[in-house]
Formats: sequence, structure tokens, C-alpha cells
Amino acid sequence: MEKRTYYCGKVRAEHIEQIVNLYGWVHSRRDHGGVIFIDLRDREGLVQIVFQPDKKELFNKAEKLKPEYVIGIKGNVRRRPEGTVNPKLPTGEVEVVAENLEILNTSEVPAFEISDFSDVSEEIRLKYRYLDLRRTNLKENLVLRHHIAQSIRKYLTGQGFIEIETPFLTKSTPEGARDFLVPSRLSPGSFYALPQSPQLFKQILMVSGFDKYFQIVRCFRDEDLRADRQPEFTQVDLEMSFIDENDIITLIENMLTNVLKDTMNIDIKVPFSRMSYQQSLDEYGSDRPDTRFDMKLTNVTEIVESSRFKVFSETVKSGGQVKSICLKDGAKISNTEINRLAEFAIEQGAKGLAWLKVIDTGPLPELESPIKKFFTDEELKKIVEKTKSVPNDIIFFVADKINVANNVLGTLRLHLAEKFDIIKDKKTMEFIWITDFPLFEWSETEKRWVSMHHPFTMPREQDLGLIDKFPECSVPDITGRAYDLVLNGVELGGGSIRIHKMDLQNRIFKILKIDEKETKERFGFLLSALTYGAPPHGGIALGFDRFIAILTGEDSIREVIAFPKTQKGICPLTNAPDVVSLKQLKELDIEIKLPQRDK
Repeated sequence: MEKRTYYCGKVRAEHIEQIVNLYGWVHSRRDHGGVIFIDLRDREGLVQIVFQPDKKELFNKAEKLKPEYVIGIKGNVRRRPEGTVNPKLPTGEVEVVAENLEILNTSEVPAFEISDFSDVSEEIRLKYRYLDLRRTNLKENLVLRHHIAQSIRKYLTGQGFIEIETPFLTKSTPEGARDFLVPSRLSPGSFYALPQSPQLFKQILMVSGFDKYFQIVRCFRDEDLRADRQPEFTQVDLEMSFIDENDIITLIENMLTNVLKDTMNIDIKVPFSRMSYQQSLDEYGSDRPDTRFDMKLTNVTEIVESSRFKVFSETVKSGGQVKSICLKDGAKISNTEINRLAEFAIEQGAKGLAWLKVIDTGPLPELESPIKKFFTDEELKKIVEKTKSVPNDIIFFVADKINVANNVLGTLRLHLAEKFDIIKDKKTMEFIWITDFPLFEWSETEKRWVSMHHPFTMPREQDLGLIDKFPECSVPDITGRAYDLVLNGVELGGGSIRIHKMDLQNRIFKILKIDEKETKERFGFLLSALTYGAPPHGGIALGFDRFIAILTGEDSIREVIAFPKTQKGICPLTNAPDVVSLKQLKELDIEIKLPQRDK
């Protein structure tokens, strides 16, 4: 084999009259009037190869070519004949007239066509991932992923950060999702855990004096999966000492500005907007607001609390709220469609979905709805004014506990935006910081207070006095120095200023009902480190897979990961997870009670 001259997708008009050696896969073969055309594909794209009938032996060899055969070509680059230029291809001005052909390997008939338009199930695509990765779309996703990773490394290195690897085999410190456990052969009955994040190690690196650390790191969580989750995922992880929230926020804004310009020539506006956690819930029903469109939630509780509509008034009496959203120009939708939206709201946890169509406004608004009769003219007028409704709008209402009303309307808001194509420019990138999170939240399942982010988050200085005095009802008043970054309604990442003093960390563990023995077993090594001159520090972790998925317009992060798992955590390519041999289990002193085949 002669050395490759160019990648197939890099052949251009400036190479005309050159003899080139190309290698790749047969993408397609076409026989036109006694001439054979081959589209030869490699990772950089396609180029057209021409086999002419006057070279009989070479022509006969080309007739045997089938899709996905691996071949080498030697030939002369020429301009395509007039009228045959393909402007859709970067190589569309030229073709290569073959002088020699080497068949390096044959191929079975692929399980699906290697095309971005082939309609095939995800299960089959993942089973034959080596074929799936030949598709242009997936290949370009992974190439962009590579370039963005390198750009992030370059930027952070330029800012004085040091990339340091942290262990994959570590101690189980469960807080949130389940750990993946790895049995130790050398310590029978003991287990390593795969890290859910490098959180504790990066804090220890701050204690060690590495005041600017980063890592593009794999993390592991044994949790139920969905489009934006995988059991193993990647995050951009960093930590800094002697800083405050604004230092980290500014660093991330500048990093993203630099990286997007460097890799995609995209300009973004900085500084990003900021919004408090409470404002986000009040106006968007979520702490991950999609701010690319309006349609904010409106609280109409005070207007309807004394109304004759008992669904509303009784909810308010029991401590709930009545909230609404207004769909602009939505009055034209049919009652059948409204019923479908009500079913959707009920699926999200609502008891029902009330509505008012605005026919006309004025001193006495003209409205249409089965619930209209339960309200006075003054109440209806105030509703229209507060929701800023105009003729042809429709107002939807949910009455329930505040968290239910927020969640249902927040989800309905996104559903309406998608259903009625409200977001016109899908390429818009709306970054926003969510700040001022409560330090704790109540867990109904565990019947205790848990950390909203994690137990190492520093409270605001003005709230430190509440830590020791609170009755439990005051806990929600304690605000953490935490911040989340949201992009187009997706939580891109989050971080916080950390607790750097052992006594305060122990007080937080006490609130979380983690006793002294458990604290020592789970976090003893961190607490010990905090007693040896730990500096003030903080950091952030950004979901790398999510970020790439948003940039590429993919709905699932599986489309930007080379070898992902299914929603059941299975790898169809390798059939992992799988049973192991009895010999391996015996070496680990593990006995399986479930049926186990002997390998």
C-alpha cells in the first residue's frame, strides 16, 4: 500500500492534475452508460471515483465493489465535466479517475444504510454502533465534541488551571444517586465505588495548594435513565481557591464565549442574565427556565380567593395557590384540543385545567368559558389585566399546592411552546444563572432535610447565625452560595462556594441527620483535611454531554457519545452488563443467589 495523499473529503480543485492515493469505504456505486462511479468515504467526507471501461481489468474489478468494502485508490484528480458539478459536496467540483484499485477488505450487507436519513431503530443502531458511527451526522457530533474539549483545555490552561486526574476507584459516600460498586479481590467483603463526581478530591486539591484545578472527567451514577442521562457521563469540572461566586461566574462566561467563537464561530452576549431561584419558580415554574420565549406564570390567588368557583376558593383556603399562563392567540384552539391539554396537565399531577378564552377587552371583558359564570365582572377584569391578556388569548389555570401548580404550569408552558412552535429561532442560545438557592429542601421519602445541591455548600454569611438556632421551619430561610447555569431550559451545570471549616461542616451534617459515626465513616478524610489549613474555595461542574447535544440540536445525549447505553443501562454492542464466570466470583468471595451460568 502506498501512503495516503489526502483524506477523501479534502480533495479540492487545487489538486487537479495531481496523482493521489485515497483510502476509505465504498459509500455507493452507480453504473452510468458503461462508466462506474464510486463515492469513496472516509471521516472527512466523500469524493467521486470514476472507473472507465477502456481499462478493462480495472473496470471488471470495480464491478465487484459493494457498499462498505474497504478499498485503496490511485488516480488522477480532474475537474468534473460541465453540468455535473455537485455544489452540495465540498469535493463536488472534482472527481478522481482511477488508475489502480486495491480491495483491502469486503463487507457483509450492512444492517442498515449508512445514511443520515436511514430509518432504523435505536436498538439496532447501538448494536451495530461501528456502522452507526460511519454516518456523517454522528461523526460530525464527535468531531465537534473533540474540538470543544480541546478548546476548553486550551482556555483553562491559559488561565492558570492545572489538569489533574482523580481516582475512579474510591470510597462510597452516597449522597443523591446510587453508587456503582466494585468488589475488591485483595480486601474480601470490601468495595470501591465509582465516583458520582470528583467533589471531595477536588476540595482536597484546594487544601493541597493547587488553587486552580480542572478536569474533563467521567462520572458514574446508578440511576434511572432518560434522554439526558447515562450511567457514565462526562463533565467539565473545576475548582478555585480564594475566590467568590462572581469570579467563577465570570470565568465560565468568558470560557464559553471563547470556546464557542473558537470552535463554531458563534458570538454570545455576556454577562449572562441572573435570576433568583424563587423568581424562577414564580415566573417559570421551574429552576431551569427556558427564557427564549415569554408566557410567564401569573399568580391570581388574591383575585380568586373569594370567588364562587369552589375549586379555586377551597384550594386557597387549604393553603394552596391559583396560578395561570396566557397562550397568545390561543383562543382559536378547539375544545377538543383544550381537553387534550387538560389530560396532559392531569398526567403532570394537576387535578384539572381551567381556562378562559378572551374574546374582547374593555371596561367589561368578553370571555368564553364554562367557569365564567362563577366570577364577578370585577374579578374577570382583574384576571385579564394581571395576565396581560388581549383578544384571542386563552388563559389556563391550575389550583393546587404551590409546588404542584408551578410544576404543572411550567411543564405545560414548555409543551405549548413546542406544540405551537412558539420558539421561532431554535438556534438562539439563552444562558441564565440561577442563584440564591435554599441550602436545604425537605425530602418526603426520607422525612428529613437534605441538601439542595450537596452538603459541602457554604451558607450565605448573613445566614450563618440561623444554622445553630433554627427550628426546622426556619431551615428554608437559609440560602446557599450556590449557582446553576441554564441554557435554553436545560441545566448545563452547577456549583457553589464550599465549606472550608470543619466545625461548620459538622453543623451542616447534624442538620442533615448524619450522625457522628456515619460522618466519620463517609467523610472522615475530608473533615481531617479541613483541619490542615483549608483555604476558602469554590467550583462548578458543567455537563459536557448535554452541552454538545444542545449545540448539535440533538434531543438525546446518546447522539453525542461514541458508545452509549440504552435507557435500561444496557450496551447492545457488547451485551454489557453480563454474567461472569464462577471462577471470577470465587476470586472475589462473591456468591450469586440468582441463576448464574458457568462461563
